[in-house]
Amino acid sequence: MCIRDSAHAGARAPAGPRATRPLLLGTYTSEGGGGTGIGTAAYDTGTGAITPGPVITGVENPSYLAPHPSGATVYAVSEQGAGAVTAVAIGPDGTYEVLGSRPTGGSGPTHLSVHPSGRWLLSANYTSGSVAVHPIAEDGSLGERTDLVTHSSPPPGPGQGGPHAHQIVTSPDGGHVLAVDLGTDTVYTYRLDASAGTLTEVSRAALAPGSGPRHLAFHPGGRFAYLACELDNTMVVCAYDPATGAFTPGPGQSTGTGSGTSYPAQPVVTGDGAYVYLANRGHNSLTRYAVEGGGAVLRLLDTVPVGGDWPRQLALSPDSSLLFAANQRSSTVTVFGVGPDGSLTGAGAPFPAPVAVCVLPLP
Repeated sequence: MCIRDSAHAGARAPAGPRATRPLLLGTYTSEGGGGTGIGTAAYDTGTGAITPGPVITGVENPSYLAPHPSGATVYAVSEQGAGAVTAVAIGPDGTYEVLGSRPTGGSGPTHLSVHPSGRWLLSANYTSGSVAVHPIAEDGSLGERTDLVTHSSPPPGPGQGGPHAHQIVTSPDGGHVLAVDLGTDTVYTYRLDASAGTLTEVSRAALAPGSGPRHLAFHPGGRFAYLACELDNTMVVCAYDPATGAFTPGPGQSTGTGSGTSYPAQPVVTGDGAYVYLANRGHNSLTRYAVEGGGAVLRLLDTVPVGGDWPRQLALSPDSSLLFAANQRSSTVTVFGVGPDGSLTGAGAPFPAPVAVCVLPLP
């Protein structure tokens, strides 16, 4: 695996055994001792062992990464005052090439995702509380923004100061786009015009005031999603209606971390829909839930130490046999084997990764 851009043309990652797959790492380049771009690595699909590669430079503060459905391109946010999104092409031989960036029209973008059609990139500007849409060309590069929607209502939650869009994803049925806003304690549902690349709001779901909804993950069945609320330390099971786009939150549930808040960050769901894992930053742990009732119920099983400090983001390998945690403050990635019963077993020593805030295992 290797990279190719203007600063590192021809750089090549160490060759690995056939049982390895690419792994990309998001970081903050503006922090002292931080990264210098998007880290590349390879992971052993059996053991989870990570082998470092070179860095894709030319992207400032690439704190979140998302793949194109074709596997030919990866996209990164630039989390800074003048927010931007960047396209990185993945060549057939494993090379990487930065294709260019486009402004998001907002500040502090922290999340992005690709619409299942592969034609649109969706991004969430945390600081300015807005969501943006960019067209994706056939070569994976990005066009000028086609829409920008700012969350101007309802009023911000207690102590929030303003809207803070933290996530934007497409529902599993492809019919709606959902934006999670931590500042307004709201999940907004939009329809995306597949021709014009514009968003039209169709409904909104109110979370508990001051709960701070951050990230959600859908059950593979497509009718339920699990939403981490970072300010009141809860996990919320939400029902989703594909026909109307209505998103209906249930009551907040325990994260298993005790009293106070542990700033839960992100849930992930195994491919078979049997288990959900949640990263708890303050508690430095992973919560394990069993999924019951066809996705409608989460049963708290336990929490396990994450083996690092401030787990910002989680990712499962494509077959859900490995779980990766990006630990921001310890600058490490920890890896766990996922058992048939959903149990987590540490897989080797933590992998050093400067200010690791996102880990993306590629198929």
